[in-house]
Amino acid sequence: MQDGFEILEPPISKQSPKLLCFRCPVLPRQIQNVVLANIDEVATFVMDKRRDEHLSGRWLLAQAVEAWGLNPSELEIRRNQYRAPSLAYLSGLWKNTPLPSISIGHSEGWAYVALIENGWTVGIDGEPDDRKIAENAFDMMASGEELQQLRSNPDMAIRTWTAKEALQKAMRLGMNLNPRKIQFPIGVKECNFSIENLNFQLVSWTYKEAHISVAWGQGNGYDSVPEDELLERTRRAMENTESWGVGCSTTRNNL
Repeated sequence: MQDGFEILEPPISKQSPKLLCFRCPVLPRQIQNVVLANIDEVATFVMDKRRDEHLSGRWLLAQAVEAWGLNPSELEIRRNQYRAPSLAYLSGLWKNTPLPSISIGHSEGWAYVALIENGWTVGIDGEPDDRKIAENAFDMMASGEELQQLRSNPDMAIRTWTAKEALQKAMRLGMNLNPRKIQFPIGVKECNFSIENLNFQLVSWTYKEAHISVAWGQGNGYDSVPEDELLERTRRAMENTESWGVGCSTTRNNL
């Protein structure tokens, strides 16, 4: 482990968009040292465990953003109506350079983060590979033939769950997407599949003590605000105007 985090390398056999994955231990962290933390959100946490998970995930995301070549101090985290996160420039910076889509997760003392290039969405989940899921919970995550396969192979349940949760995140729906609707061959480590007219790729692997799944597909992983619309209108105006100036005398080269 270097600099407090580990770089994960999904065993992807086919060409894929730019994708970076990381994990770090969940540790107590001071909020002032976590540039992407939301003070108001952190203040709502009652349990120290939840606070530590949140701050560790946001700290790790900042490291990932820097590895991508961005300045995390210029960014904030937004959430859609399903609480799926996205990166955005801070209001007032007036930047609209495309940003990578993100996924954040926590499990059993570890935080996980994935970034993927703009125009794609991504989901990551990791769980202890030896973690057991009670068999009476199988019908909450699977149905039909898949449910029967899980009952015959209960040791595969946690691997199936990580794959489904990664897809829920990649679709930016979380648990609003019923995991019973997600079906793919149990035990397959890499596959392409379609759901709700969308195509996704999935890769799963074991890393040290953890089983990790990453899913990705084409889509919009950004949550816009009115400032974005104004920036876009400004950009179009600049493209359609031969002479464009800012103010009366502040345009470069015409002072």
